[in-house]
Order: sequence, then structure tokens, then C-alpha cells
Amino acid sequence: MDELLKKSFTAGVERVAAWADLLDSINVFPVADGDTGRNLSISLMPLMSGKADQEMVIRELLLSARGNSGNIASRFFSAFYRAETRQNLYKCAEEGRKRAWRAVNDPRPGTMLSVFDVLVESWPSPTAGLDRKTIDSIMEHLEKTVQGTCAILPKLKDAGVVDAGALGMYIFFDGFFQTLAESEQEYRPVTELFKNHLHISSGFQENSEAGYCVDFVVEARNLSQSELANITRDQESVIVIPEGDLYKIHLHTDNIAKVRDEAAKFGSMVSWEDDNLREQIDEFKNAGFNKTLHIMTDAAGSLTRADAKKNGLTLLPSYLTIGVKSLPETNFHPRELYAAMKRGIKVSTSQASVFERHQFYESVTARFDRVMYLCVGSVYTGNFSTAAAWKKRHDWQNRLIIIDTGAASGRLALIVLATARFLNKTNDVEKTIVFAHRVLEVCEEYVFLDKLEYLAAGGRLSKTSAFFGDMLKMKPVISPQPEGAKKIGVVRNSDDQIKMARERLAASLAKDAKALIMLEYSDNYDLVAGKIKPLIAEDFPQAEIILQPLSLTSGAHMGPGTWAIAFLPEMKTEQDVSYWK
Repeated sequence: MDELLKKSFTAGVERVAAWADLLDSINVFPVADGDTGRNLSISLMPLMSGKADQEMVIRELLLSARGNSGNIASRFFSAFYRAETRQNLYKCAEEGRKRAWRAVNDPRPGTMLSVFDVLVESWPSPTAGLDRKTIDSIMEHLEKTVQGTCAILPKLKDAGVVDAGALGMYIFFDGFFQTLAESEQEYRPVTELFKNHLHISSGFQENSEAGYCVDFVVEARNLSQSELANITRDQESVIVIPEGDLYKIHLHTDNIAKVRDEAAKFGSMVSWEDDNLREQIDEFKNAGFNKTLHIMTDAAGSLTRADAKKNGLTLLPSYLTIGVKSLPETNFHPRELYAAMKRGIKVSTSQASVFERHQFYESVTARFDRVMYLCVGSVYTGNFSTAAAWKKRHDWQNRLIIIDTGAASGRLALIVLATARFLNKTNDVEKTIVFAHRVLEVCEEYVFLDKLEYLAAGGRLSKTSAFFGDMLKMKPVISPQPEGAKKIGVVRNSDDQIKMARERLAASLAKDAKALIMLEYSDNYDLVAGKIKPLIAEDFPQAEIILQPLSLTSGAHMGPGTWAIAFLPEMKTEQDVSYWK
């Protein structure tokens, strides 16, 4: 595959990632569970790898595909990604369309399947070149197709929105073809193109639904149609994708055990993922974004995707690579990271590309009147300077407010949570901006490392220092500051760590303080939840204590056994408004 094609696939995936929250917010078909953006982002991530071995990428597409949208899309791209040059893109698109339609037990027009149809049908001819005029014509046809989805499917018509999966594919192809054409023109905002169909009608209702959305891969030789039927019988939203001896199956079921047992009869389970549909639907119903001011922050803070949805936040991703697998850090489970580190598997972190970050800024400013970006400390990443440069060029209305918090991990998370709570109580933009600046001045965090070897592996510490430190059983304590991670001290064991944490809290908080305290864990949840939390609760009975996984960006550098404590004293305004529950 030529380099421009690789770059085009990457641009398409990055655009989908930047608009994923919007896709989630309008995802009502087939079930209003608000996960199409997430699923497409995860499912298409292998297309960004740029690997020379296309078969490996296609296998990774199969293994990573999530949800209805992700599985259908991965089936299309299992053919489309085989294009070596732009001259055979049409042939690969045609094959991809066939595969996508065949994968679904109950294929429906008005979904991304229609986008794939129109993509092929709007190509002038199998041998046509992809000049600017041709690409503009294809994108115009795709835009009309997406617009028309809300008139085809009754549920979309009731909700007043376009199909989220179809829109996701439009966003992908817009990035893909613009990059392929080496165009420097600005993208037209999605919110402008589809502005009348991006908000769910107030009268739309989705009943809570029991059951699970399941994705699994089973390895077996030549499963027959009857054997496949035994696995998928009486299940809904079934998608079956065969690839050699691997069978990727997606379905909705109310009996996970039955599906797993039936699949095990015919082969070995390679992977299994499930989501609780009732929880997702209830979360979707209750999701909401502040319309006066929207808060964006970095995933380098100790906040999960669930936290972001609950509090109406946008998380700008950083990437985690474990071995050959690379995903936004919030899409990894902590267990996977720490188990890999213990096995000696290479782990690294990286920022989203400048293009992807720009797309995130465009997405949030197009969707919200004003946005406050509580940015990870500029000493840790280049996110602040990248955002400032974009703002200077594009934000002539001053709608993006950028604050360098000087923070990361739990300290950043507490700053964001406290500010979001204050905003939700006051709905006052200017007071919230002032409040955010006050919070970052008083919030503290202490991180307790188990070993120095992981900091050394990441270049944060000399390997000689790490060797002698670990040999002497030294456990460093650091505090992330605006000027960088500051070494606070060294202790000998876990008990000394806990003692220091309690002493630091006691020095900053009164015993009856209504403090907001975040305890962060790596692979040591039982220690933090079972031993440390009760002690802190005893010391500060009026405090609100939050248990949270340590940011995986931090965890990748600090390693298993790390835990941290971040805390914030109660601060009331002159209107007696607090960020406490």
C-alpha cells in the first residue's frame, strides 16, 4: 500500500475518534445505547497501524470489532483495506460492500450499509481517477444518503436524527478522500451539514432492555450453518464474520452463559467482550451536556469514559501501546496494562496526532457555544501549545478557553470534577472560569511508587538509580507539579507509604473538613479499597472519598503497585455554592 493511502486511512479513523461523542449522542438504532462512536473508534483503530502486512491488519480488525456498527464496518474494511493503490479502490469498495451486507442476519437500508452502496454507485466508473471533482461528487452523494436515513428507519424518524453508523462512515470517508486528494481546504463542520438531525426529539423514548451486547471470536474449523445457528439461535442483532479458522460473532442476548457454552462446543474462545444493555440505555437516557459551557480535558487525568459521560465531559485521548496493540488509553482495561508490564512486554505512550487534536477542537467548538479546555500540564505534553496554536488560527470568536492546569493524573481529575460540579450548580461561565483557576492552586496529589524500574524503562530515571533504589527497597513518593514531577521523599514499605499519605492530608485538611479525596489504584484495588480507604475515612469522616483507577498514561510510566492520593479542600463562593454532592 502506498504511503498516501496509509495516511488517508489514518485521517479517516482520527476524524471518527474526534466526533465519537456526537455519534454516541444520536445512537438510537438498533438500540439507544449510546455507543456507536466508541465502537467505531475501537473497531477501526487497526487501520492506523500502517503495517506492511495487510493480513495482520485485517485480522486485528476482526478481533477489535465492537457492536453492530463496528462489526459491519470492519467487514467492509477487510476488503477496502486491501487496496494497494487508488486505482483499485473501487474494486475493493465493491467487495467490501458485498461482505458487509452478507455479514448481517437482518440487513437494513438506512444504515451504513446504504453508505457503502452509494459509495460504489457514485463512483463514475471502475477505472475513474479520483480528482477533486470526482471526490466532491462522491461526498455529495454520501451526504444526501446520510440525510435520508432518518426517513427510512421508523426509530430514526421518531428520534429526529440520522443514523449514527451512517454518519460515522461519512465522517471517515470525508477525512479519507480529503487526505487522498491532498487537499488543504477546511472541513465543513458536521454540525453544519446535518444540523437539523443531530438532536434527539424530546418525545423520543427508549425502554430499558435486559440483556447484553456481546462480541466474541471463536477458533474452529469449518463451522457449518447448523452449528452457527446453534450459537446464534433466538438472539438479536446477529452478525457473523468468518475469516479463515476464526469466526467473529456479535449478538444481543439475555443469556450470556448459554451463548458461551454453545460456542465452546465447536471451538476455542479467542476473545470475549460484553456490555450490559440496560446499564448503557439508562446511561444514554441520563446523559446530558451543559449548554452554557462545555468542559474538555485530557485522558491523562484519572478519569474514565464512564466519568466523562456521567459528567458531560469530552476526553482528548492519549495513546497506549502494549506490544503491537495501540488504542486510546481509556479503551484499555487496567488489568491488561499491568499484566503486560509484569511479563516484560514493551509498553509506551504517545499523544494523539496534531491532526486528531485539531479535529477534537473543531468538534467541540462546533457543538457547544463555549468550551473550557482544562489542559494537562504543559510540562508533561505539548497539548497546551497545540491547542493555543489552533485557537489563534481558528477561534476568532474566543469560544475556546484554554487553561494550563499544570496537573496530571488524579490532580487533573479532581480539578475537572470539582469545576464540572460547580458549573452544573451555577450555570455561570465567568464564575466557573474563576473557580477553575482557584481550584488548581489548592489541589494536591501524592503518588506512591512500588518500584523505580518502570520510570527507568521509560527514560524518566537512570537505570543505575533504579537498580540501586529497588535493591535497597526504596519506594519514592512524587507529586506532579506545574514544573514537573517533584520528588517528595522515599519510604521503605507500604505501611510507611500510608503513614506519609495520612500525614500529608492532616497537614492540609482539618479533621472535620468536607474535603474531596481521590484514591487511585493500579493493580492493587484490594489494598487501596480494603485498607487505605477505611483509614482515610476514619481520619476525615466528613470527606467524600472517590476510588478511581490511576490514569493509564501515568500507570505505564510508574508501573504495577503504584497508588496515589489527590485531595481538595472545600471551597465555597460568596454565594455559598460548593462542588460537594
